[in-house]
Amino acid sequence: MKFEWTFAWNVLPELLMALRVTVFATVLGMALAAVLGLVWTIARRGSVAPIALVARHIVEFVRSTPLLVQLYFLFYVAPEFGLAMSPLATGVLALGIHYSSYLSEVYRAGIDAVPKGQWEAARALNLCFADTWRLVIIPQALPPVLPAMGNYLIAMFKDTPMLSAITVLELLQTAKIAGAEHFRYLEPLTLVGVLFLALSLGSAACVRWGERRLGVIRPR
Repeated sequence: MKFEWTFAWNVLPELLMALRVTVFATVLGMALAAVLGLVWTIARRGSVAPIALVARHIVEFVRSTPLLVQLYFLFYVAPEFGLAMSPLATGVLALGIHYSSYLSEVYRAGIDAVPKGQWEAARALNLCFADTWRLVIIPQALPPVLPAMGNYLIAMFKDTPMLSAITVLELLQTAKIAGAEHFRYLEPLTLVGVLFLALSLGSAACVRWGERRLGVIRPR
């Protein structure tokens, strides 16, 4: 089969429109995962034992079950309990919850790396719980974990094709539809691969830029 540039140019605008859905789901999913992961971490390290136990079990459960199963559960089972959402909102929620379990472990590693003396200094200054986390712990724990967070951002981006399982018209699903309509899959699937590669490399470059800005790595 020969690569037809004319057909490739014809389907490219449609794929670029679908790419917006993919990027939208990734950005919102990562924002949700970053916030929720921090919530899990703080809850697990809190002094209230029942809350810490529940948070730990939630993280272990989510991390130990496949993303696809969580997608199906939220899309097909959750409406039975009154939680009905659009396919895209369901996908964003599933991505956020799934990756929050991994980011919780990332945060935990960063927080554990904060010297014990910093906790003692916060107590000596009589800082409250919120100020201890906001002013002392998080500013020191966050920069070292940025590389790991960047890796999970790229991993989430590459997991977005799973959203097609709940009828989200993201990039890969749009390419499959275009291929089925014209009985040609070479061009749309090749373009999908190129777009994913370009976005992944761009995301990695942005993460490295952020690391340099925060002093995590030094410019050569």
